[in-house]
Amino acid sequence: MARPTARVLALLEILQSGGTRTVAELADRLGVDERTVRRYVAHLVDLDVPVRTVRGRYGGYRLAPGFRLPPLMFTEDEAVAVLLGLVAARRVAPAVTPAEATENAAAKLRRVLPEALGRRLDALLDAADFTADLTGQPVAAATAAQPAASVLLLLAEAAGERRPVAIDYTDRNGRHSERVVHPYGLVAHSGRWYLAAADPIDGEVRSFRLDRIAAPAVRHGTFEVPADFNAPAHLVAGLARAPWRHAVSVRVHAPADEVRRRLPTGIAVVEECDDPGWVRVRLRAERLDWVPALLAGLGRPFVVEQPAALRDEVRSLAGRLNDYAGRIPDVKS
Repeated sequence: MARPTARVLALLEILQSGGTRTVAELADRLGVDERTVRRYVAHLVDLDVPVRTVRGRYGGYRLAPGFRLPPLMFTEDEAVAVLLGLVAARRVAPAVTPAEATENAAAKLRRVLPEALGRRLDALLDAADFTADLTGQPVAAATAAQPAASVLLLLAEAAGERRPVAIDYTDRNGRHSERVVHPYGLVAHSGRWYLAAADPIDGEVRSFRLDRIAAPAVRHGTFEVPADFNAPAHLVAGLARAPWRHAVSVRVHAPADEVRRRLPTGIAVVEECDDPGWVRVRLRAERLDWVPALLAGLGRPFVVEQPAALRDEVRSLAGRLNDYAGRIPDVKS
């Protein structure tokens, strides 16, 4: 049988609010004629939804007493994906995402999930933050291993309850370690999830990639999170200082605020330099092949200070663009 249309589901939503609804009222709220309302009702009946017809002057349609939609049969991964997608869209792109529609959709979905999963998702939404850069620099983030929903949910619950967590962690150099951390919060940035957590031994707050965490387990005890701690800001600052293979320094002829707006969040440090009208951009990268396009996107004159290999990459990009611009399209009739 075909899936119910959006208006059929809207009809069901109205009927679930209770009471008897006249055909005229339903037609008005759905923006259809009365004949279409009757067809939608017949569709719901075909789907085994117990819609009752009430005869008489004040008659119409109502649901059988006690009827509720069954919980949606989402797996943990599916429920996490849908809810986080809605929340991320609202927080990161508020100008293009209808706030009311997004919030209503998340609330409706949350109401029909199984209670236990709903509580875990609430904890995740409370613990999760999103930087403005969910795509970030063009590394292989999109194809990187993503954390399982069970890991996200466990760490979120631990962060909400202020409970320590034991983890097995593999760092970027392949070194394995076992440690107990105090989870402060979760941050989605540049296509990956990170855990901001304090080391109870030295008190340092570090960022851990979730796809490198294995066998997380909640431990006894509690801890406190500093009142002014900001997980996204901590993560972005830490990534800017990360010891990648190449230390890049470029002078750009543009105001600092303009350069910051044009660069992805957290990818570089922009600072004033001695030359009037110029600023210095510093960043670290494992590979240089994506940096020339980033600099070209600024639309401003720039001078590569280091490394020398970046100049070769810039020349290579310029050569390719010049070659592409000179090609004559092969137009076929």
